[in-house]
Amino acid sequence: MKNKLLFVFLFLSISTFSQTTESLKIATKNLYEANYLMDFETIVSFSYPNMVITLGKDVMLEKLEKYYENDEYRLREQLETLAFQYGTIKKLEGKSFCVITFRNPMRYFFETKLNTETASEKATWLKQINKTNEVTFEPKRNSFNVRRISTYIAIMDETTNNTWRFFNLDDANQLASFETIFGERVKKELGL
Repeated sequence: MKNKLLFVFLFLSISTFSQTTESLKIATKNLYEANYLMDFETIVSFSYPNMVITLGKDVMLEKLEKYYENDEYRLREQLETLAFQYGTIKKLEGKSFCVITFRNPMRYFFETKLNTETASEKATWLKQINKTNEVTFEPKRNSFNVRRISTYIAIMDETTNNTWRFFNLDDANQLASFETIFGERVKKELGL
């Protein structure tokens, strides 16, 4: 009888973990797809609720729109699907966390024709804001190909109705919001 109970407990634990991992993978794919399609409403709906409240939904939508398209450039994700690297799902303070990283190639199309000097300035700026050295100027397209490692933090807790919601740590506002909401201890536990 004890062996049967142990087996049932083990089976339920593995099954729950498997469902949690599968739902995380689906949510991550859906969030990235929303970024690829520039579906800003969906991006906000996949964002951590307390962050959306703190930053404001309308402000987030406006910032996303300006991030992808403004007077200076148009930004596009380059790949429709990516290989995500999932860290261990950790339980901290009654919440589930997972760090997700992926190589994220993007292209910045500049509206004004860039010459050698302005292209060099933009390349330096893009390296800095994207935290990468992999920035290549393509004069014929008046664009830059940027390859960087992106990081999402997935969280599942009572505020998300036990579904996965995200912080995009490439966004300075979202990173600051994550640090404010969860503090240094959680950040350290996640290896950030």
